[in-house]
Amino acid sequence: MLLIGLTGSIGMGKSETAKMFVAHGVPLYDADAAVHKIYAPGGAAVAPLSEAFDDILDEQGGIDREALSKHVLGNAEAMKKLEAIVHPLVGKEQLDFITQNVENNTPMVVLDIPLLFETGGKARVDVIVVVSAPYELQRERVLNRPGMTAEKFEAIHAKQVADEEKRVGADFVIDTHKGLAHAEQEVVDIIAALKDRKGSVLEKMMGKA
Repeated sequence: MLLIGLTGSIGMGKSETAKMFVAHGVPLYDADAAVHKIYAPGGAAVAPLSEAFDDILDEQGGIDREALSKHVLGNAEAMKKLEAIVHPLVGKEQLDFITQNVENNTPMVVLDIPLLFETGGKARVDVIVVVSAPYELQRERVLNRPGMTAEKFEAIHAKQVADEEKRVGADFVIDTHKGLAHAEQEVVDIIAALKDRKGSVLEKMMGKA
């Protein structure tokens, strides 16, 4: 099974692009959705995070992401603590998704991983698709989000690998500033180009290569 890593910096249009892959029949693993699941009331991350950080539960008993972000934004030590808890749990969600699709003989899947370059995920996928847009459009999109400030955007932007570097490291680049129709055609072309390609990452992980 071919593992396609879909990534891109904040505000680049990755979520919309991911939906296009799904619309054209490619199963999607959404890392953000996995985090939402483990942060929800009763989720696997709730207990360990509430022990590690004070006053981060919402009224329903799940993780208040805004409250949690105040602990870790600009605090490298707190961020390491957060990642040490969350990354293994998200990894299990991804493994369950991959296992299910292997059992279903799915030819290819998309792994939507926002921090693929930042977390060394390049070696864990067969193909990298980067979603990209000019900086000014990226900034405009992000600042239109509820609760976002210029300072918060710059802090997030500074922590991410530069878009130029991601483009260089990509097998395919989708430029979302050219419109939804163009982006969707790019998705269709990528799926067609990869139709007969065999994946090797899973074989290596399973000790078969």
